[in-house]
Amino acid sequence: MKQVAILQFPGTNCDLDTQYAFEKLGCKTAIVWHKEKSLPENTELVVVPGGFSYGDYLRSGAIAKFSPIMSAVVEYANGGGKVLGICNGFQILTEVGLLPGALKRNINLHFISKFQTLKVVNNTNEFLQKCEKEEILNIPIAHADGNYYIDEDGYKELEENKQILLQYCDSKGDRVVVNGSVESIAGICNREKNVFGLMPHPERALETILGSKDGIKMLEGLIA
Repeated sequence: MKQVAILQFPGTNCDLDTQYAFEKLGCKTAIVWHKEKSLPENTELVVVPGGFSYGDYLRSGAIAKFSPIMSAVVEYANGGGKVLGICNGFQILTEVGLLPGALKRNINLHFISKFQTLKVVNNTNEFLQKCEKEEILNIPIAHADGNYYIDEDGYKELEENKQILLQYCDSKGDRVVVNGSVESIAGICNREKNVFGLMPHPERALETILGSKDGIKMLEGLIA
């Protein structure tokens, strides 16, 4: 049974959804308050869930990166531990330097909340190992600051190292502009492929009755 630590900050609102998702997949979970200075023993995956940590003041994730627990997460990730950041979690991971690039305000300046099709760009990583390359997934998005930015040199490095995981696309797999992200990027990983970040919410796509169960194979990859 995999041990999953799920972080919680003031303003986090997807911690219980994330806990439900991983327990549904047979994991043991622990909610970890941001003021803790260490992760639970035997943690095998850290998840930084979605929400609005510290009300997104200053910039999404800019205050959360100073929380005591993040020092433990950085140490854990640098030691090879697996970390997943979803939506606000992705923003926090870029702010703390575990993932390259930054998340800016959506190009239309509006909060976007809907189901969105995504194309799997690379599956040579644990997160998407159960997905086929170029497979199209249907996963909810809900964000105001999901516009992923990285400079040209950084983008080339992502591409060369197969760090681009997901792109926004239409039902045929053709790239679409959703929030202004560089090359329609929806998710990336670090060079070592143990830290993952994405704006879509796989934890909200576990049951057909709720619109999609495509999130299952994404999360299953990390606990296989």
